[in-house]
Amino acid sequence: MPAIPAPRRALAVLAVLPLALAAACGYGSQAVENTERAIPGAARTDGLDSVRIGYFGNLTHATALVGRHEGIFQKELGGTTAKYAAFNAGPSEIEALNSGSIDIGWIGPSPAVNGYVKAHGENLRIISGSASGGVKLVVDPEKVKSPEDVKGKRIATPQLGNTQDVAFLNWVAEQGWKVDPQSGTGDVSVVRSDNKVTPDLYRSGSIDGAWVPEPTASKLVAEGGRVLLDESDLWPDEEFVITNVIVSQTFLKEHPKAVEAVLRASVAANRWIAAHPEEAKAAANAQLAEDTGKALPADVIDAAWPSIDFTDDPLAASLRTQATHAVQAGLLEQPDLNGIYDLAPLNKVLKAEGRDPVDDAGLGAR
Repeated sequence: MPAIPAPRRALAVLAVLPLALAAACGYGSQAVENTERAIPGAARTDGLDSVRIGYFGNLTHATALVGRHEGIFQKELGGTTAKYAAFNAGPSEIEALNSGSIDIGWIGPSPAVNGYVKAHGENLRIISGSASGGVKLVVDPEKVKSPEDVKGKRIATPQLGNTQDVAFLNWVAEQGWKVDPQSGTGDVSVVRSDNKVTPDLYRSGSIDGAWVPEPTASKLVAEGGRVLLDESDLWPDEEFVITNVIVSQTFLKEHPKAVEAVLRASVAANRWIAAHPEEAKAAANAQLAEDTGKALPADVIDAAWPSIDFTDDPLAASLRTQATHAVQAGLLEQPDLNGIYDLAPLNKVLKAEGRDPVDDAGLGAR
């Protein structure tokens, strides 16, 4: 498989609200467990019987979806079985990591940071990036024809304090409008709504638009909505983090070879996605269908897929930037994020491929 270009580095969006755990890409709290078969005759990685991997049933987690569907994780783990848990919300995945039910997980930046802060920096590390972008402000074109028209309207975000909620509140403040961050009332009415019901709210006229990730944004477009703003346009190099890879600190310390194997698989999956975009899109949708019982319609996935950039770089500088946004919004006090990253295993994998290391923006474990 051909190597993908070294990922671009940029600031990123990341909500940090310890008191309001967020389902940045989630649709509830249930987890669906699945298991692959270890490769017969292959050596076990780090002597482990299995490695338990978590992710969301969402396009922004396509690295994990594709890596699973194409057997990339199992190939790297060899005689160690890859077990999977498909989560519907960030808090439940963090709970699973804290309890030892999973070892490694794909997750949005907000629940990763929330989990780290609530555990006083003792439970997890961010060990890789996975995806950037894929967030849009979609509006009713009959009611909102320009950014100025958003004032006075009802706009949904997935959850109080989640990644998109903070991004929208920051954008509202930049327009000079006032909104109470807790109640969502003010010059704009912020309606906190689970992504799975947001299209229904739009269809019924209960909201005038939504600041949401994919595929929810494209589902709204399929309902007649119009993309007023792509959040990528607000960030340098049009790039911001939407999905990271996290690991239990205990698992990282005790099983470094297994962590490296999963990271090799993650890097290989992103490389394959870049080299085979149509096949990767189909693989991600097939895995979504297996996990949720329903594939995304072609018009939805075709519209959503191009707006997501799959990258191994975690875009670490984003934590400082979005922490500032959250503090300015009145959602939290400045958190201590020192030590949240450990990118040494990822950089080892990248070096073996002749690629440049990625940076932890001074927030790495020492």
